[in-house]
Amino acid sequence: MQLAYELSGPDDAPVVVLIHGITESHHSWRPVIEELHADHRVLAVDLRGHGASATGTAYDPLSYAGDVAETVAALGLREPLVVGHSLGGVVATAYPLVGACVAVVNVDQPLRLAGFKDALAPLAPMLNGTAEQFAAAMAMIFGQMDGPLPPDERERIAAGARPDQQVVLGTWAGVMNSAPEELDALVEQIAAGVAVPYLAVHGSEPGAEYVEWLTRLIPTATVEVWTDHAGGNLGHYPQLVDTQRFLTRLAAFEHQARG
Repeated sequence: MQLAYELSGPDDAPVVVLIHGITESHHSWRPVIEELHADHRVLAVDLRGHGASATGTAYDPLSYAGDVAETVAALGLREPLVVGHSLGGVVATAYPLVGACVAVVNVDQPLRLAGFKDALAPLAPMLNGTAEQFAAAMAMIFGQMDGPLPPDERERIAAGARPDQQVVLGTWAGVMNSAPEELDALVEQIAAGVAVPYLAVHGSEPGAEYVEWLTRLIPTATVEVWTDHAGGNLGHYPQLVDTQRFLTRLAAFEHQARG
């Protein structure tokens, strides 16, 4: 499926693909796009069932990643740096299985999905309930992750969100309905396809021994936990709370990846 997108920047510049988080759209990347497109060809997509893109019949990581790769190919873009936030971090991690890329950046999406399953379990009845119960559950989930994100940025992201219950449930079904060992096997399958440089940036602690676990799973991975912000950790949106730090790190990583 080809996705709705925004494409900006010089035609001959290095390509960066930006993938948003669940319920959001490419507009969540606005401050990053505005800085990057001066010297990059920036493709910011709306995942299936999000933003202006059509819905689909499957919402697993490979289906999402396949859509992104198909859109990249249709636009004739080559050697992208693929950057994903939250759900987009899982999609970006799966991208090398379906498309060529120069490197991957995962922003604040831990890949230990079994832990995410445990976190979702108490909210499952609400997520599967009425529209009002679903909205309340989503508010609880996101309310715990904003951290120091400024109120105007929260409002901006919420204004561009499309919290479709069926899309969310379809996306999280694989987590909620799978045994921990099945989730571990899925992550191992996705991680096995990552042979390019991989950067994981977390705005809060991803868990004990996570760095060691991920670098064992993805030998090309560099993991950074940005908990040294003046006001504490950066929360779930480090790319928006400290955009300049994020852009500086992205530039250094891209320079290294592209040689």
